Amino acid sequence: MAAFGLAVTVGWILESRGVPLAKSHRAASAGFQQPAATQIDKDTACLRVAALGGGTGLSTLLRGLKRHTRQSSAHAATPADVASELPSAISDLAAIVTVTDDGGSSGRLRKDMNMLPPGDLRNCMVALSEDEHLLSRLFQYRFESGEGLEGHSFGNLFLAGLTAVTGDFALAVKTSSQILATRGHLYPATNSNVTLKALMDDGSTVLGETNITASKHRIVRLMLEPHHAPALPEALEAILGADIVTLGPGSLYTSLITNLLVEGIADALLATHGLRVFICNLMTQANESVHLTASQHIERIYEHSGGAIFDYALVNTRPVPLDAKERYAAEGAEQIIADIEQIERLGVRCIPGDFLHSQEVLRHDYERVSEVLLELGLHRRRA
Repeated sequence: MAAFGLAVTVGWILESRGVPLAKSHRAASAGFQQPAATQIDKDTACLRVAALGGGTGLSTLLRGLKRHTRQSSAHAATPADVASELPSAISDLAAIVTVTDDGGSSGRLRKDMNMLPPGDLRNCMVALSEDEHLLSRLFQYRFESGEGLEGHSFGNLFLAGLTAVTGDFALAVKTSSQILATRGHLYPATNSNVTLKALMDDGSTVLGETNITASKHRIVRLMLEPHHAPALPEALEAILGADIVTLGPGSLYTSLITNLLVEGIADALLATHGLRVFICNLMTQANESVHLTASQHIERIYEHSGGAIFDYALVNTRPVPLDAKERYAAEGAEQIIADIEQIERLGVRCIPGDFLHSQEVLRHDYERVSEVLLELGLHRRRA
């Protein structure tokens, strides 16, 4: 796929649909044209991007954004890897990652070592690694046997050891990122050992992410314990200084909203001058977003953010293949309805399109999503 090679540009989509642009972004989108390669080279390494989330959604997005950062030839696996790199439109890439997981290997380490869960951050490290070959494969290696080792990934244990040595989880993440030569910064949303708590639609309260996702009841309100868990200062700086800030894709409550509960993050999203973009999930998720439309996802987020924190929303409109639709239906999931008019009634400019990468497990097409994000940012900067 050619750099920024969308068949239909963001500006064309907005113009053809007659969507009036928000005042603060009118200059950024008027006369929008796909940037030519020479234009991108001239604007090389100019955008600062902050991506918030967790789970596989965030790591998938980071793989796409990474291709638009500058790669060091010293870390490239082959000369062909350098040649295939896209023009480096991103000068600084930061990922702010949720830290509320309490299941699997991460949950065991939280309990045994009283540390923050490393799993989501490990996945993001690998996604941002210069070389996703041997070292990255080692970090993702999961022990299949051995008393006390079975089920743990090497990367989780490595982060646990570094945390014990340094006494600081965020520092352990930073050091591990340097070892993997990540092309971006990774920040836990908070350095506090927090636990999720949810008020359900039957009036009950459920404690812990694993228990919340296993509940048969609908989530009404999500909370953190302790309630006042301060955000990592570097995470706030990344949001406030970014040209583009993204939230999603990811589990609505346990990967996205959970970040907004950390003290300072929602306020930073309200205050930042960067373009704030919601990347909507492809499918609903049982117990978190069943039957919710795209606009209802935004409404649920706003209920927890204390204000409108999105300028744009990227929403997939390509139908999910029938076989995948049937597989997901068996798990209580369905394709999210792109109710574009309702999204825009919320004051959010909707960018619909084909963002689906169809495979056994449905994922976003991270190259296409990244291209749209950078088209928005580069055009605004040139305007």
